Amino acid sequence: MIPKSNAAAQPGWKQGLAWLAVSVILVFAASRIGSAVSFAKLDPWYASLAKPAWTPPNAVFGPVWIVLYVLMALAAWLVWRASGWRRGKRALLLYAMQLILNFLWPILFFGLGWVFAALIDAVALWALLLATLLEFRRHSTLATAGLVPYLLWMSYAVFLNWSVWRLNV
Repeated sequence: MIPKSNAAAQPGWKQGLAWLAVSVILVFAASRIGSAVSFAKLDPWYASLAKPAWTPPNAVFGPVWIVLYVLMALAAWLVWRASGWRRGKRALLLYAMQLILNFLWPILFFGLGWVFAALIDAVALWALLLATLLEFRRHSTLATAGLVPYLLWMSYAVFLNWSVWRLNV
């Protein structure tokens, strides 16, 4: 159920823009670090792995993640905007926890080459993301919709990670 907004929960527009900027900076900082680790290992390590035929080309991952990160940042901001920190605390903490697992995945997979550990991280990330989406639903329908593409991509990513692990055991 989506609670009705009240004036006390609505931050001012300057504070709202500042929080949006923080939200965007957080997701893109995680993205930047993950990209740096990933690109360093694409050749030769990742290129040498056996991958399923349905693995997308490397060039697809960057644009997909940019869109997902923008949607994630906007979704978190919408929850904060609708409910503030006090009422939205659980949703925003779940969001932060999944963002940490999102940040760790490329370090595990590409940085360390720990494909199975990355798979465990991806499954935990998927579960936390689902919990986040369900919690966001209590605050903002639009924020919830913004996380759906991310959940779909993570569903695909978990299966892809599992497939790479199985093909390379």
